[in-house]
Amino acid sequence: MTEHVDLEQSYFRRVVRDTFVRLSARIGIAWVAVLVFFAVFAPFIANSHPLLLSQEGELSSPLLNYLTAADVVLILGFFISLIIFMLKRLSRARRGWLAFASLLILTVLANLFIKPPELAVYEQYRNAERAGEYDWVLHTPIPYSPRDYLRDSGDTGLEAPFESEARLHLFGTEANGADLFSRMIHASRIALGIGFVATGIAMFIGVIIGGLMGYFSGWVDMIGMRLVEIFEAVPTLFLLLTFVAFFGRSLYIMMVIIGITSWSSYARYIRAEFLRLRQQDYVQAAVAGGLPLRSILFRHMLPNGIAPILVAASFGVASAILAEAVLSFLGLGLVDEPSWGQMLNQAVQSSSFYWWMAAFPGGAIFLTVFAYNLMGEALRDAIDPYLKRGG
Repeated sequence: MTEHVDLEQSYFRRVVRDTFVRLSARIGIAWVAVLVFFAVFAPFIANSHPLLLSQEGELSSPLLNYLTAADVVLILGFFISLIIFMLKRLSRARRGWLAFASLLILTVLANLFIKPPELAVYEQYRNAERAGEYDWVLHTPIPYSPRDYLRDSGDTGLEAPFESEARLHLFGTEANGADLFSRMIHASRIALGIGFVATGIAMFIGVIIGGLMGYFSGWVDMIGMRLVEIFEAVPTLFLLLTFVAFFGRSLYIMMVIIGITSWSSYARYIRAEFLRLRQQDYVQAAVAGGLPLRSILFRHMLPNGIAPILVAASFGVASAILAEAVLSFLGLGLVDEPSWGQMLNQAVQSSSFYWWMAAFPGGAIFLTVFAYNLMGEALRDAIDPYLKRGG
């Protein structure tokens, strides 16, 4: 058992080392890490509620009082997951299941007990600060919430970067007067969420069905391929538009639809790899040794056949992000939620072209998609010895 664990850990370390050796992988991971940081700590980066304030000698934190259940789950879940994955005594599989269970419990508890005030009046803090009612105030780096439309300032329209003399907007403002940089930071949650979850659903379904097709072949393969062909004929974008029209706008519906309509490519790759691997000596030895099917498929065959789906996964994440951006660009995205596609839509409103509404959200979409592609190719090269290339 100890020898197996050592071999497993050395393989994992080698994959990580070979991935990070490549400059392209480091660039991609760095950008995704920045997005993850923004997504997790968005309330502490861009918020109109003061982080701390002193009024008549009493300290208070309006920002903490207005944290939502999603904010708490993301922040605490991030640190809990880090702690769990630092427990070297547990295997990676057990750490993964422990992290998943912890996040599930944390989500349930947060939604049960965390009830922030429904009405947020952002102007009260600025008015009170101008009136000198506070001893001192500590703001977040960007003192604007994504839904703070600055009604107290009188300027509630599109504003180019650094155009206002009274306020500093690094990326300008959008059509309703909200700070664009703040909305982009909070929109990273939607982009990362739909990319990770939708692709995770697609890979989970595709690996299971493709693995069974490739291992058993015969009638199982024939039925599976007919199922793959059916789902490949389903137009994902039109299905999304139909569901949005009938059932309303929901991020969870988008994730599920994209996931269950895009697993077919993963199934094809895994099927082809398993058809090749099932005749290998180590697979035949595992079968002769009486190992359970789950162990043969996912512990012995999958690590040796997963390389081709990594590139597909990177394109899958990109497609999920682009699908949400297209819906938001068409005005069918989430209501009152910041989205990169929604911001792009405002760039071409009326007869004018607002360059900052196109450059910054469009650049974020491009860099995110590009980063996932870089990471996918680097992981493919690191895992598959036949595809290794020098940096």
